[in-house]
Amino acid sequence: MEGVKHIVAVASGKGGVGKSTVTVNLALAMAAEGYRVGLLDADIYGPSQAQMLGIGEGVRPQQAGENQFQPLEAHGIQAMSMAFMVDINEPMVWRGPMVAGAFQQMLNQTAWNDLDYLFIDMPPGTGDIQLTLAQKVPVSGAVIVTTPQDIALLDARKGIEMFRKVNVPVLGVVENMSLHVCSECGHSEPIFGAGGGERIAAQYETRLLGQLPLTLSIREQSDSGRPTVISDPDSEAAATFRNMSRAVVEGVAGQQPQGPSISFGD
Repeated sequence: MEGVKHIVAVASGKGGVGKSTVTVNLALAMAAEGYRVGLLDADIYGPSQAQMLGIGEGVRPQQAGENQFQPLEAHGIQAMSMAFMVDINEPMVWRGPMVAGAFQQMLNQTAWNDLDYLFIDMPPGTGDIQLTLAQKVPVSGAVIVTTPQDIALLDARKGIEMFRKVNVPVLGVVENMSLHVCSECGHSEPIFGAGGGERIAAQYETRLLGQLPLTLSIREQSDSGRPTVISDPDSEAAATFRNMSRAVVEGVAGQQPQGPSISFGD
């Protein structure tokens, strides 16, 4: 793609596992490492990256030449989302082909400016947008986000299998909500189970990129438009995101992963 060196899809197979939060923090962590980074919000029905990046309602991209738009910028990264095109409360009551077409337009008609990495925040599932991405876009690799819960792992496996069928390398697995850490006493408990991300990574011979806790601060920071990497860069969670971003760079470069990167609490 013109203006983009590498494309990384972040997928989950299942909604509600924190994929968008992981995506935006990975993108910001990579930008903090000195790379030029973009983020495309491919969830047409429920875009969330505008709020996570702190881009206000009603802010629209400017036209850049014929049939192209300038991406918006926030926290040092370029971004495009359906949330920039329509009213935030307007439901997208579209059939699959229209959704796939809108995704292609955002991807190809955005004037991405010399990006090293473009992260694509994929919608849940293995449907039209996933197929369009695999067939139309040179994807460098995919990151799978899951929780340790068995139900989430079922769908994560489907996501991995889908990317394998279309010859997109899976760079690794992110296990989100690994532990709940009590804000009062600091006690940690694996309320969604333990070891799920590690098991699925081993099963598919890929890398466990990192584990993230279920904490109030990460949710509050994302909702406020200042994700963890920006609002609390010295935290353990931010360090985990930075280590995961380095692992993604290694994976895209084709280096053989050597065990998991540093996880929360290491």
